[in-house]
Amino acid sequence: MFDKLFGYEAKRKRLLKKAPEGPIRDFLSVPFPDPQTPIDETPILAVDFETTGLKPNKDQILSVGFISIENNEILLSSSYHQVIRTSGNLNEENVVIHHITDDVKSQGEELSVVVEKLLQALAGKVMLVHFGKIEKYFLQAACLKLYGMAPIFPILDTLVIAKRRLDRYGGNFSPAALRLFNLRDHHQLPQYKAHNALSDALATAELLFAEIEEKCLTKSPTLKTLL
Repeated sequence: MFDKLFGYEAKRKRLLKKAPEGPIRDFLSVPFPDPQTPIDETPILAVDFETTGLKPNKDQILSVGFISIENNEILLSSSYHQVIRTSGNLNEENVVIHHITDDVKSQGEELSVVVEKLLQALAGKVMLVHFGKIEKYFLQAACLKLYGMAPIFPILDTLVIAKRRLDRYGGNFSPAALRLFNLRDHHQLPQYKAHNALSDALATAELLFAEIEEKCLTKSPTLKTLL
């Protein structure tokens, strides 16, 4: 994992040389956190997307929520939530899940504005998610569309962290145990309204603390041990 993070940093520098002026270049201009940094000193941005589907090559980001973690503290004042003005009509099946209607999204912000705010908040931080493929690939697809290139970023994934813990206990568990809701229930964390990008980002941030606490370590683990 140590080599992997240095790989991220090397690729960041290569991408920076090719990045156009603007948000993508500004993001890539800031080094990633040192892999030896204790996690309680690592700047983290918990991020969650609601999307119109699961395929980044054809579906769209519908809303973005994020919140910062600094010095082992969730900064509620840093919270951000925004619905995006997407093209096309939403299907009823999706609306039932995330409760964002066509009328709501028609009043949303442009994708370019929201992605720029996210990249600004993410610069110099590690992105924290639950089931990282959604945020990783949808953000890369959005950046490719907006800037002509996809960024790279180190990701902490609470699903992966929890799976490692369960694997150490023998690996005999249902995939449903790795859902955000069920993992929070395991740690006796309060349940928030699901499928709201900001509340899910906050729920993921709290889950990270709970997973680290369950390790019963005498000192904070380093970033490289959790990637």
